[in-house]
Amino acid sequence: MMPQVCIGDLVRLKKVHPCGSYEWKVLRVGSDVSLKCCQCGRRVVLERGEFERRVASVARGGNGSRK
Repeated sequence: MMPQVCIGDLVRLKKVHPCGSYEWKVLRVGSDVSLKCCQCGRRVVLERGEFERRVASVARGGNGSRK
């Protein structure tokens, strides 16, 4: 099971983005997960299942609203 992610967390995806970055910031969490590339600023929305398959690790950086 994947660890819970919150808004503001930094996640590392398994595949590199075309700009060369692996790091993404979580902007929105729900049935879809909205991410922003930390290098180029590109925003993407992934379905929850696809996000869970692509994520390699989670670095805590959120607002502390985790339960």
